[in-house]
Amino acid sequence: MLPLDETAVLLGRALRPSIGPAVITVHDGAVIDITSKQAPTVRDVLEMNDPAAYVGSVGGEALCDLSAMAEATVSGRDGPTLLAPCDLQALKASGVTFARSLIERVIEERAGGDPAQAESIRAKVKALVGESLSSIEPGSPQSAQAKAALIELGIWSQYLEVGIGPDAEVFTKSQPMSSVGWGAKVGLHPISNWNNPEPEIVLAVSSGGRICGATLGNDVNLRDVEGRSALLLGKAKDNNASCAIGPFIRLFDGRFTLDSVRAAEFEITVEGKDGFQLSDRTAMRELSRDPELLVAQTIGRHHQYPDGFMLFLGTSFTPVKDRRAAGEGFTHEIGDVVTITSAELGTLTNGVDLSTNCPPWTFGMADLMRNLAARNLL
Repeated sequence: MLPLDETAVLLGRALRPSIGPAVITVHDGAVIDITSKQAPTVRDVLEMNDPAAYVGSVGGEALCDLSAMAEATVSGRDGPTLLAPCDLQALKASGVTFARSLIERVIEERAGGDPAQAESIRAKVKALVGESLSSIEPGSPQSAQAKAALIELGIWSQYLEVGIGPDAEVFTKSQPMSSVGWGAKVGLHPISNWNNPEPEIVLAVSSGGRICGATLGNDVNLRDVEGRSALLLGKAKDNNASCAIGPFIRLFDGRFTLDSVRAAEFEITVEGKDGFQLSDRTAMRELSRDPELLVAQTIGRHHQYPDGFMLFLGTSFTPVKDRRAAGEGFTHEIGDVVTITSAELGTLTNGVDLSTNCPPWTFGMADLMRNLAARNLL
């Protein structure tokens, strides 16, 4: 679950039975509750001048071993359980930031959400475009020339616009406090028959736009819904339990920086009850827009986030391995287990179910404020 570097400074959240949410860190395998009046929320920690120094030196209450908390999280047994490592932050996401996934978005659109048409359309689009888009800098004169050529070929798309145009796609993935964490189930809307996980690195950003650390995320996507119309993005992306983040935010310090994120690689595996297995690897060096540029397009004079935000950086994962029928590619089955692993950030693991079967989201910001006030932490 944890990064390979044992010196990593980790920030997270746990639910303590009969008490409420707690801000936590991990030292030598032990979970430490560092909730205080000074920092009752993860948001408050990230607003500090040096979050890593604070978390690395502050005292707290030892709760249990991380292994015991992980077991309680999965089994439902009594004891503290892991939550997503963010609280008041807005949950934002960047789309179409890898050339590989850009082509698949065009295919979704052309297929109108029908997976049976995807294979033939994929061959046609790749024959016209190939891998040439991977070398184009978004918003450059070269991208403008490519746009003109693709329009001439009759295959220009709104996805190509945000993939190689000047403006990144940044959307609201979900609502603050709604993301699930390590060990929880992620949810698929029941109307979807063509969907997939989207493994991504997620930045933790303060209200001032400072990038404080990173974690892993699963931006669950409904390909058939978004493929019918990009105006259905909200329905495709924001459903109960459709956003997973965790297990911990690794804070930036002398050993782990934004350059570490730029150079990171991570792997996703999907294992089904039917014996199906799929794996893929992402190299962040293939990201078409630098993380700082994506943050700058999210926050600034044009838009403020008083409680900061979590920003998904996009995915290169484009599963095309057939599962249900030849030529239809990948889609989830209930009971799948999705594991996203990074040497720098640890491992995020989630089972898959319908959104209607996942525990409903009932604890929001008002509940958190009342809880903290009752605990004399505000």
